[in-house]
Amino acid sequence: MKERNIYGMNRMETERMYAYFLCSIPMIGGVRAGQLEERFGSPQGIYEAGVTGWRECVSESIAEYMDRQKKEDAWRQEYAQLAEKQIHLVFPWEEGFPKKLLTIPDPPYGFFYKGRLPEDTIPSVAVIGARECSEYGRYVAEELGRYLGTHRIQVISGMARGIDGISQQAALSAGGTSYGVLGCGVDICYPSQNRRLYEELGREGGLLSTYAPGIRAMPAYFPPRNRIVSGLSDALIVIEARQKSGTLITVDMALEQGRDVYVVPGRITDRLSDGCNRLLNQGAGVVLSPEQFLEEFLQSWEERQELPVESDIYKRKKKHRKNKNLQLEEPLKKVYERLTPVPKTAETILAELWEKGEYLDIAALHRALMELELSGYVRQSSPGYFGTSAN
Repeated sequence: MKERNIYGMNRMETERMYAYFLCSIPMIGGVRAGQLEERFGSPQGIYEAGVTGWRECVSESIAEYMDRQKKEDAWRQEYAQLAEKQIHLVFPWEEGFPKKLLTIPDPPYGFFYKGRLPEDTIPSVAVIGARECSEYGRYVAEELGRYLGTHRIQVISGMARGIDGISQQAALSAGGTSYGVLGCGVDICYPSQNRRLYEELGREGGLLSTYAPGIRAMPAYFPPRNRIVSGLSDALIVIEARQKSGTLITVDMALEQGRDVYVVPGRITDRLSDGCNRLLNQGAGVVLSPEQFLEEFLQSWEERQELPVESDIYKRKKKHRKNKNLQLEEPLKKVYERLTPVPKTAETILAELWEKGEYLDIAALHRALMELELSGYVRQSSPGYFGTSAN
């Protein structure tokens, strides 16, 4: 994917300091920060614009909050103390900013971390689910976390109670790496009962946040946090989620970001599995075992990397796809030729067909996709996203 860098390059240290001022405003995300920079030219220009200027781009309440921050002037000392607290700050225009976050619809303006950042060249999986999980959910989260950790898959989650924290602890205990994305500053352990996990993540992985040190957790901060969990991941696994669950918000964000979504099935009588089973009904990938998931996931991940040297798995997959293609008749063959292991929406497939002069209406396309799926040629890795079958 092409990286999007909307903030410019080669900022001076003074600009970093003024950029931190924006980061100290928890209501200022990447979109608003970009709008402010477009209007006032630079972080320092934003700072010097004052309330009158800020009101052109943000609400009255945010402008007043910014004015209080500016007058109190504590943010300068906070910025100077980052190194002392072993807290790092990286911006999108700087080397080291996570590449995956540059490709999401709303990349963060600044990114704080303790420990280290996830490695772009190593596959990463987000494991999320219910805070009040069942013993079944706990068991599956431990097994998956341990298996992923053993196989050097980076485990990303929100360090929350339940599924999130259990999977991360299991990955670390297996000698793997994990990264906790917080809805508060990285200097705050939330929830407090996960203190042991918080300390281990700081040593063996990383604690990550878009919020400046000292900012306490609030309900409004968690949905933006969730987009970072999915954004840093190549795929998302859901273990136990109710019909109306915050977990499903993260799923929506993952789909918007083009990530694969997998679900651990549950009993139809278990309300903790209602959300999961509904996702499966909508076409999410299914996790039948850690081994099955990892094999399927790594195939997809490897092909996305566009490696110069094809692995044995890639060669087998390409040969298998070619053989399948020869067996298809029109218009199924034309539709199948537009598919890849990386899932696409029906609208994207239709546009590609039209570009090639293959005029098919949307109803006919959906019929073709359904027939291909029933025949085992195609799978919906996520609701509405179609890719070639791993079989």
